[in-house]
Parts: sequence; structure tokens; C-alpha cells
Amino acid sequence: METIEAILSNQIVLAVLLSVLPIVFILLYALVTLYTEMKVAAHIQDRVAYMRTGWHGVLQPFADILKLLQKEDTIATNADKFLFILAPYIVFMGTYAGFAVIPFSSIYIGSNINLGAFFLIAASSLVVIGILMGGWASNNKWSIFGGMRSAAQMVSYEIPTALAVIVATMITGSLNLQDVTRFQDGGIQNWVVFGGPFPLMQKLLLLPFSLITFLILFTASLAEVNRTPFDLPEAESELVQGFNTEYSGMRFAMFYLAEYANMFLVSAVAVAFFLGGWSSPFGTFLSGPVWGIFWFIAKGMMFIFLHIWIRWTLPRLRVDQLMYTSWKVLTPFLFACIFAVGLILVI
Repeated sequence: METIEAILSNQIVLAVLLSVLPIVFILLYALVTLYTEMKVAAHIQDRVAYMRTGWHGVLQPFADILKLLQKEDTIATNADKFLFILAPYIVFMGTYAGFAVIPFSSIYIGSNINLGAFFLIAASSLVVIGILMGGWASNNKWSIFGGMRSAAQMVSYEIPTALAVIVATMITGSLNLQDVTRFQDGGIQNWVVFGGPFPLMQKLLLLPFSLITFLILFTASLAEVNRTPFDLPEAESELVQGFNTEYSGMRFAMFYLAEYANMFLVSAVAVAFFLGGWSSPFGTFLSGPVWGIFWFIAKGMMFIFLHIWIRWTLPRLRVDQLMYTSWKVLTPFLFACIFAVGLILVI
């Protein structure tokens, strides 16, 4: 009896540790990304950005957090208080749940379930509910406009995201993200974006369709996290701040923390399905559990840099252009890719 209790106790402790590790990573990653975004933006615009708070402004993100902690937590008089308070938690919960199936290494994954990709898409859909809830509960016309735009945009772009995952699933033969990564192990030539570990002829036939699918997934991921040129839900020039106009203090910070966490989440999906996940691009060289963590995070941060670069390079699309891109460009291309990949794999 004592042995059973000890085993259960150890399992509970392990489960708590596994559930806490991603939040530690998200907080550290958010600080680094916030600093990187401001510095990259400044250099693109021929500025220097933070320079006063610490060496080259490295302590500025910590100063921003302290500032937000000290700000008054205001709630509009006519807002729906319960839903207003709940919304940022729903948004963060939807993002954080997705990290449960992200394989950071060959020995670390929160939940190694066989339907990992399906769970990821289902859990991330909670973000839409939270954003729409926050916009409506604010009782502000700019907020509700931002919430409605976000719901329309994220639901629309979940279709090409899911279809791109289906193409990768057809090639790898699994929805388990650990199995998907192991399928691509052995070097950069085995990555799905380059046709996967197939014979040369089959690889060459798959290559154009896997590459197109990868590019579409990256484009859809920008829209999923409301990043430029798809940042219509929080377009400052049109909606003041969008769905989070009425938020202040740490509730405002939670929306931004969820956005940055979501950026890494969609990048992790692209890395796991198309860029070999935690596997080394050099085969057995620089491989192993610890190196796996390095490679996975490095590949994910490469996408984060692209997100930041695009934000300060491209103009924002109009609403009609946004919907046209999803329904009349990305989705038809992906249906063609699904058909072609299925035909190649069968024949």
C-alpha cells in the first residue's frame, strides 16, 4: 500500500514539474523576444532602440514588467466584469495547452499522445474564444470590432493550417509529434520540407508540394497569431488597440505574453512537421537529448526572427484581401497538394 502511495506521489510531482517547465520557458523566451523585437525593429529603421536600461538596454524588458505590475487594474463601468477578467486567462490557457504536445527533445514532451497534432489544433482554438470574449465584454466599439475581426481571421486561417498539417501527416504517417520528428531524423536531407527520407525519385516528386505546403503553413501562422501583414484585430491606426483596448496592467500583459507564446507555438509546429524538430541537421553529429533542445529552440527562434522582420517590412492587408488570401489562394493550393501527395504516396 505504501509503495503504491509512493509511486502515485512521485507521479504527481513529475506531472507538476512537467507542467511548470513550459511556463518557465515561455517567460524567459518572452523577455528575450521582446528585447530582440525592439532591437531588430530599431536597426531596420536605422535607430538604436534601448540603450539606457542596462548594457544596450538588456534590462528594459524587466523594467516594462515592473511598470505593468505597478499599473492600476481598471475595468470599464459598463463592462461585463466576469467575462472581462476571464478573457486573458482563456487566451493564455489555450496557448499554454498547446505546449503539452510540443517535443522539445527526444526525452522531453509534456504529453506523448498519438493525436498530438489534433490536440494542438483543438486547444489553440480556445484563443479565438478568449479574444472574442475580451472584445465583447469590454463594451467598447473598437474592442468588439477587433474581436470580430480576430474570430473571422483565426477561424479562416485555421483551415489552411490544418490542411498543411494533414499534408505533413500523410508524408510522415503519424499525428504524434515525437514520431513525426523521429521520421525525419538523420540529417537535413530527411526533413519533410525537402521531401522526407524517401528514395530519390519519390523525394523529387514530393519536394515541390512539401515546399509549397511549408510556405503556406508559415503564411497561415502569421495570420493565426495576428502578426503583420495580418494584424487587423489590433490595427492601431483603425481600432486604437483592438480587442484589448480597455485592458491595463497585468491583464494587458497576459494578452501580449499569450501572443508571444503563440508565436513560438506555431513556429514549433512548422519545426516539428517540416524542419526535423529536435533532430540535428548534420545527422549524428551534434545530436542527442541536450543538443535536441538546442536545435528545436534555435529553429523556432529562426521563425520568430522572420515574424519580427516581416512585421517591420510589409504593409497591412485590407480585410477583403485577408479573406481572399485564405479562401481563394491558400486553401485551394493545399487541396491540390493533398491530392498530389496522396497520389505520389499511393503510386
